[in-house]
Amino acid sequence: MTYDLVIGDRAYSSWSLRGWLLFDAFRIPVRVHTARLYSDELPRLLASYAPSRTAPTARMPEGTVVSESLAIAEELASRHPEAGHWPTDPAHRATARMLASEMHAGFEALRNYCPMNLRVSYQGSQPPEAVLKDLARLDVIWDHARRVCGGRGPWLCGDYSAADVFFAPVAARIAGYNLPVGAAASAYVNAHLAHPSFRRWRAMGLVDGPDQTVYRRDWPRRDWPGPVPLPAKAVTGTEAENVACPYSGKPVTHVLELAGRRLGFCNAFCRDKTAADPEAWPAFMPLLRGVAA
Repeated sequence: MTYDLVIGDRAYSSWSLRGWLLFDAFRIPVRVHTARLYSDELPRLLASYAPSRTAPTARMPEGTVVSESLAIAEELASRHPEAGHWPTDPAHRATARMLASEMHAGFEALRNYCPMNLRVSYQGSQPPEAVLKDLARLDVIWDHARRVCGGRGPWLCGDYSAADVFFAPVAARIAGYNLPVGAAASAYVNAHLAHPSFRRWRAMGLVDGPDQTVYRRDWPRRDWPGPVPLPAKAVTGTEAENVACPYSGKPVTHVLELAGRRLGFCNAFCRDKTAADPEAWPAFMPLLRGVAA
């Protein structure tokens, strides 16, 4: 059973982040196909995914094309009920679906003023009144979800669900633009920034192609407020402790340095995404902790 998923730039495409989380966070294997935004790459790639014209778009194992992240969520939940995309409790499930739908269709001011950019975090962004109203609305619906669902743990409706997937880019915006939110919302944002799948996506986004200048804002910057990565860096040469890439098992061609050790990978992207946040990659950490492969 093989799924295919078309995404845009990982650093910037909030819709693509949602589509990918619906697979990765729920342990559904998928082949990912990337295309750069604001170029002809995405239209060319989507030509074989008719009638879709946006990312994310998924192809089901039998060939059916499903575009739009909310449709992908519902289809995966139908095909993989054991994965847990939606809560099993009817009231919790209804609440999660309501929140995901509102996020899918709303919050236009927040989206437009604060486009997702996982490569920077600003000290401040002077949000206008319309953005502040969107943030206030988030407080209302997030508090409602916690009241209905019991408020257990960091997530909105019990365990991590598709509702949280839909707010992952919102968490990225709050973190990236240093938007003013209360303590409960801030804790929810921090849970997203620390989520393993989110960390992997951001690590890839940091090294996934050059900056898109349309997302640049001339505001003072600060450090990204999420977990601080281990200090790894790409280095030249192919000499490494391991002879096989921890992801593919292929021979080492690219190397990073971490804590005075040289660890190898089969291509530049494998190396660079790992150097961006080594602890985000479960397949890499045993190599770091133990014997070379």
